[in-house]
Amino acid sequence: MIRERLCRELYEEIERLERSIVELEEEIIELKTQLRMKNDEVNRLAAENLSLQHRLEMQKKTYERMVELLKKMKFPIIFLNEEE
Repeated sequence: MIRERLCRELYEEIERLERSIVELEEEIIELKTQLRMKNDEVNRLAAENLSLQHRLEMQKKTYERMVELLKKMKFPIIFLNEEE
């Protein structure tokens, strides 16, 4: 009787642990998926940031060329400080 009860309790504990393992494995899979999605988002944002930096640099160069061209043409230029 004691042996059967002990065996049953151990068997139930083993089943509970197996269910816990399955749940943990599923959670790991979900976390890996979330990590992969976050990594993809980081890579996309990094690429977008690079593109925006390039565009900004090109706009700065265009602005500088325009200012130089206007200076060569002796076109009056007034620079305004937007913060004031």
